[in-house]
Amino acid sequence: MPNTVEEYLESLPEDRRGTVSELRRIILDNLPEGYEEGIQYGMIGYYIPLERYPVTYNKQPLGYVALASQKNYLSLYLMGVYANPGGEVEFRERWAETGKKLDMGKSCVRFRELADLPLDLIAETVAGVSVDEYIARYESSRSR
Repeated sequence: MPNTVEEYLESLPEDRRGTVSELRRIILDNLPEGYEEGIQYGMIGYYIPLERYPVTYNKQPLGYVALASQKNYLSLYLMGVYANPGGEVEFRERWAETGKKLDMGKSCVRFRELADLPLDLIAETVAGVSVDEYIARYESSRSR
């Protein structure tokens, strides 16, 4: 199992490495200040470090976005969409406006290549929630 993002990327087949690397660049270019990149749950994760917010239910950094290569597809996890009341509905509506097919669970967008994704929407979604906002949403969901 890879311990660094670089090791993760090196472990991918060349075609997937290019796709994941480009999506990683888009995420990093739009990631609000305060999130960190690393390996989390065996995939590339973007999260609030424990030094900033240690009171998570599982004692792990609070995940915001993740990127993974699965057996039959690639996955982009957008926990900020899932954690936002009404956010999933808005995200799905905006995606539909792009004309691209959406294959999504609660927070997991499954795709095969970059052309499957509306990259502007992905960039806006990643940029859309500051660390403080995400912590507030998390705390609100835990108190329900």
